[in-house]
Amino acid sequence: MIEALELLIAERDRLNEAIAILQRGTPRRGRKPRSESTEDAAATAPTKKKRGRGKMSAAQKKAVSARMKQYWADRKKGKK
Repeated sequence: MIEALELLIAERDRLNEAIAILQRGTPRRGRKPRSESTEDAAATAPTKKKRGRGKMSAAQKKAVSARMKQYWADRKKGKK
C-alpha cells in the first residue's frame, strides 16, 4: 500500500513538472511584452490621432483628376 502511494506521489510530481514546463511555453522572439505598469500608464494616456490621408470630396477628386490630366498631357508633349 505504501509503495503504491509513493509511486502515485512520484507520478504526480512528474506531471506537475510537465504542466509547469508547458505553461511556460516557448521563448518569444522579437520585442519583450510590456510590463504591467506600462500597460496601466498606456490605458490612461490619451489616444493618438491615426495618421494617414483624409477622405476627399467629389470636388477635390475632380480637381486632382484635371491636374493629372494636364500633367500627363504636358509630359506627352515633352514639357515639364
